[in-house]
Amino acid sequence: MTGPAQNALYAALFGDPQTEALFSAQAELAAMARVEAALAVAQSQLGVIPADAGPAIAAACTALPIDPQDLTQATAQNGVPVPGLIAAIRDRMGRTPHAAHLHWGATSQDIMDSALALRIGPILALWEGRLHAILTRLAGLAADHADLPMAARTYGQAATPTGFGAVVAGWGWPLLDQVQAMPALRDRVLRVSLSGAAGTLSAMGPQGPAVRQAMARALDLGDPERSWHSDRSGPGHLADWIAGLAAALGKLAEDLLLMTQSGIGTVVIAGGGASSTMPQKRNPVGPSAMVALARHAMGLAATFRAAGLHRQQRDGAAWFTEWLTLPPLCIAGGALLRTADDVLERLTPDAGAMARDLQIGQGTIHAEALTFALTEHTALDRATAAARVADLCAQALREGRDLTELARGAWPGPDWPALIRARSLGQAPQEARAFDRAVRAASGGLDQGGS
Repeated sequence: MTGPAQNALYAALFGDPQTEALFSAQAELAAMARVEAALAVAQSQLGVIPADAGPAIAAACTALPIDPQDLTQATAQNGVPVPGLIAAIRDRMGRTPHAAHLHWGATSQDIMDSALALRIGPILALWEGRLHAILTRLAGLAADHADLPMAARTYGQAATPTGFGAVVAGWGWPLLDQVQAMPALRDRVLRVSLSGAAGTLSAMGPQGPAVRQAMARALDLGDPERSWHSDRSGPGHLADWIAGLAAALGKLAEDLLLMTQSGIGTVVIAGGGASSTMPQKRNPVGPSAMVALARHAMGLAATFRAAGLHRQQRDGAAWFTEWLTLPPLCIAGGALLRTADDVLERLTPDAGAMARDLQIGQGTIHAEALTFALTEHTALDRATAAARVADLCAQALREGRDLTELARGAWPGPDWPALIRARSLGQAPQEARAFDRAVRAASGGLDQGGS
């Protein structure tokens, strides 16, 4: 499958070679052969097939020399690669009677779903390591800049002061949730499938559940203790998880695009991209790629979830939709993580730009703080104070005078700038430091084997 992630021109922008490698034809064939071997060994140990058939089949499945191109036509004809794979394994086994016991009582979906789980396991481990690194970077930024004031914006408008550390924490909390959701995700996704032709395991008789259990043990996958051919909620949880990851990292990137735009520049991302014609520009390429990947991933996740409408006991069209959707969805998720780590490594706040940004609007960003200070230090009630401050804001903008200067004239005596500073950041510094502590606690769990 060729797309921007595989195109040499764009692969470094949208691709993730480590994730992509686990969706290669060779990786898929190797995983399916491993599943066939585990099935045969489990069946031979439980007496479903002759005792010496399992080891013979497993030996034939080991390091199977198959060129994926050799299975192209068979896959196109059969709609699945498993029949072609079985034929290739049997050819390797020759005339031995053990070859007849290969794939005994299983169906193609059992092999393919189990093989997918074998490949998703390493992908989740890779992503968890990347998330750990991203969270460590975010926690460091949050802790180091917990008290650095900047303008918060709602609906694109300056609202009140906040802290850069709290903004970073806001980026990080959803990612910490994603890490903490991984054990449950693994339970739902990393499980064996063995249900036979139509979900009844009838060809294996009463030993079917025991075979599935032994097979799961051999492959280090979970045993769902039931058929799940048409229940796509497990893979659907993976799509949902990636969509959540994309939303979190996409929001981070959208904020960075706004924070780096001309006239604001409250953060710097070293090594920005160049323009072909405007030598002054340093484009925020990394965040732009992250937003594009996030939108791509969320769209693919919706398509994948729609494929969960499986008709009857197996639905070829729905299943094929999963095949078309899951690889690029996972590659987008991996590329998002890879790019986010790179961007955060090059990110620094510009305290001077943040201070200047706070002064835009003649200090009217402090209107809320002044309102509540008035209710504490004058006889004004909140409604009256808010109305008086609104009038002062209009005057400040009209006359180009600072809001606190006007407040001193209207209510002499109190040190309004000091009173505003005392409350302007609210709980922002505490939020930043709480996030840092939470990441450290989660990282300790990972270092002790939580992954």
